[in-house]
Amino acid sequence: MAEPFRLFIVAGEPSGDRLGAELLKRLRIETSVQPVGVGGPELEGEGLKSLFPMSNLSVMGITDVLMRLPLLYLRMQQTVQAIRGMRPDLVLLIDSQVFSESVARRLRKAGYRGKILLYVAPSVWAWKPERAPRLRPLYDEILAVLPFEPMAMKHLGGPRTTYVGHPALQQSQFRERQPETGPLLLLPGSRAGELRRHLPLMREIALAARGHPRITELVLPTVRNQLAVVSSVVSKWDLPVRVTANADEKRRAVLAAVAAVAVSGTVTLELALAGVPMVTTYVADRGQLEAAKKYAVKFAALPNILFGGELVPEIIETTRQTPRVTDALMSLVDDPAAAERQRKGFAQIREEMERGTPSAPLQDAADHILDYFRLLRGM
Repeated sequence: MAEPFRLFIVAGEPSGDRLGAELLKRLRIETSVQPVGVGGPELEGEGLKSLFPMSNLSVMGITDVLMRLPLLYLRMQQTVQAIRGMRPDLVLLIDSQVFSESVARRLRKAGYRGKILLYVAPSVWAWKPERAPRLRPLYDEILAVLPFEPMAMKHLGGPRTTYVGHPALQQSQFRERQPETGPLLLLPGSRAGELRRHLPLMREIALAARGHPRITELVLPTVRNQLAVVSSVVSKWDLPVRVTANADEKRRAVLAAVAAVAVSGTVTLELALAGVPMVTTYVADRGQLEAAKKYAVKFAALPNILFGGELVPEIIETTRQTPRVTDALMSLVDDPAAAERQRKGFAQIREEMERGTPSAPLQDAADHILDYFRLLRGM
């Protein structure tokens, strides 16, 4: 019997953990894989024994990075040493762009010639496009989850990039209609820093939304490794907010939701692909806003980027903007036409993501990784 393929996989945040776990599950249908690396509960559920807690890498914004810089540097060294010692068939770095680039750069500097892939493209088309050519020596290929990214990366002189779609396409169905009544979803992010900044905002929104005739319940989905922290905070609100990390409960809440307030990030795309009307917000640090102004970033929310216009309201500042967020939410909940405009835009986004573009048609991520395995083993 042939030895299993050795896959070194690194996921630094919950969205990457989900991506990696789904990919690993698919790979195991076709072949024997030995996973090693860094991940959270989703990847550990697929057999990965993490070198250290994934939460060590879950940071967002300059402030969070600076606070944890010594630990991040230690974990980077540990990851590089493990890869050089193991010499896996393939290294797959998932998102966590700063950490992933640092690991890849240090490996290449040390003379590592093994295959390194990045899963989830960096947003060079929005932030620091001059980074793209500097990535070419680091990654053999980038697996993009947005359909326009392969062409954008090519124009900017970056690494070879392939569109492999987003797991949310398989994990969610587009709702056939907008419910008349249902839960309001409160989505404060999944990193510790995001929760610290956004849970107080979610409490204020819950207070304002409580009792609205179209809102039957307040639901706050979270990730498993943050469930205890989030539940402890929400228990002090003295509000009827249901906190859940159960995948089936979250899925049912999404299908039934009348609307959502979501921190800008992957979850906004997941909501859009399910057809859930939303308002997006983010309490950013000053460095993030200054960078956005410098590079003239027009939109932060993925649905708006993919749609090419302001489909969902974006409210992003360095302080909580509760009145603006609640006003935007109530306008959405009280105006069926506004919700329907979003739904039509979301349907358009989903259709394009399901097929890709003429220059970058949708390819299967698991099949793509298997091709690498077969090539490396001469199969």
